[in-house]
Amino acid sequence: MKRHTALGMWLLVVAVLLFFFLNLLLGSVHIPAESVWNVIWDMGEESEITRNIVLKSRVPQALTSIVAGAGLAVSGLLMQTVFRNPLAGPSVLGISSGASLGVAFVILLSGTLGGVALSRLGFVGEIALTIGATVGALAVMALIVYVSQHVKGNVTLLIIGVMIGYLASAIIGVLKFFSVEEDIRAYVIWGLGSFARVSGGQMLLFASIMVVLLPLSFLLVKTLNLLLLGDGYARNLGLNIRRARFFVISFSGILTAIVTAYCGPIMFLGLAVPHLSRALFQTSDHRVLMPATLFMGSFLALVCNLLARMPGFEGALPVNSVTALVGAPVVVYVLFNKRKSEFSE
Repeated sequence: MKRHTALGMWLLVVAVLLFFFLNLLLGSVHIPAESVWNVIWDMGEESEITRNIVLKSRVPQALTSIVAGAGLAVSGLLMQTVFRNPLAGPSVLGISSGASLGVAFVILLSGTLGGVALSRLGFVGEIALTIGATVGALAVMALIVYVSQHVKGNVTLLIIGVMIGYLASAIIGVLKFFSVEEDIRAYVIWGLGSFARVSGGQMLLFASIMVVLLPLSFLLVKTLNLLLLGDGYARNLGLNIRRARFFVISFSGILTAIVTAYCGPIMFLGLAVPHLSRALFQTSDHRVLMPATLFMGSFLALVCNLLARMPGFEGALPVNSVTALVGAPVVVYVLFNKRKSEFSE
């Protein structure tokens, strides 16, 4: 690894650690840095309120931001590479729309048919939302994977994914029409995305799944580099294009499905981070891009989470509002200032 590349990686790691601590330090309630340090390392005698804020609110949010940001960023990189499209992202194949449809059934349909939406049942409701989002996302992903085995062109597959998204939105619109205002409001809030929704046992399960999946993404580095050469060259070098596309799309879909199930649909991170990584390291080699995108995704998610609950601001802004404010300018800037084509050395 070149010297400037190694330096860039270390800077990203330091930035992630720094903003992780800032996420624990800053918020609507002022907590001194010494108190945060004592709570993390179980030193000193801090108040129970301080311990609860740090350990039960800020630490889960920060950890969720790290793993969710990394997952979405890696998913976006996989999508942009396999489709050779700079505007491809984790939600391009309708997987996020499938998760939204699953949650709509849990919140809107259960309230309409049963009188009480599952989302209002506390912990049971949270579990129901997670299961609904997971089932919806994985169902759409299974459909996309099946279609990918029978469709040769990437453009055709992209169009099918967009159409699935429109179909899911249409069904959600019908469910909203027959639902009460309170259920619609609950669904809209879920759709804004949040890193604060995951806590306790859910946080442990979510982090464990992502810690297993993210390192596995590095097994796709060689395949992704071959796909950059084009189907003809990759096939001549012994790559099974259909199988490679199957694995890349499946892995990207699983990452997107899991993050969406736990955090809601988080926009722009998966689209913006790969561009930012390419611009920073000036390469399309996935041996560099994969770890760079992973760390950059975690860093940017921590930044967005911190901006969403700025000090002195009561409550928290919707994460999607912040990710759009941060991600959209990044995409526009990179696309207008790139010195090389998106997928060339």
